Amino acid sequence: MPKKIIKSSKTPITGFTDKSSPSPLAQGIRWGNMLFLSGQVAIDPETKEVISDDIQAQTQQTLQNLEEILKEAGGSFANVVNMRVCLRNVDDFQKFNITFTEFMKGEKVTRTCIGGIPHRVGVNVEIDCIAMFD
Repeated sequence: MPKKIIKSSKTPITGFTDKSSPSPLAQGIRWGNMLFLSGQVAIDPETKEVISDDIQAQTQQTLQNLEEILKEAGGSFANVVNMRVCLRNVDDFQKFNITFTEFMKGEKVTRTCIGGIPHRVGVNVEIDCIAMFD
């Protein structure tokens, strides 16, 4: 069974900062009933720039970017079983978690949240996920 590349035109491809070259990354890869989404950040789909330095605004945009890729694959956050979060500043956790909880609207996932330094200047949160389908 070959892997299927998932690409949403409504979400930027992240993780590759050289804008003059095509990214070697996929937004998502579906293999059978599993979907793996690359880490997304708070980049505006139109401008390809970080939207704000506010952690809550960045969290909202990051989750919206993930949601667009999930939709392209025929899914939603109801399909997500695991999420990994990297916060530039662990002191942002409480504000991040408020926005995350509101966005998820009661949907349950497993999640790991660590402190670290996302690859792009100005990015304060990065999230990837794994989704499952019947």
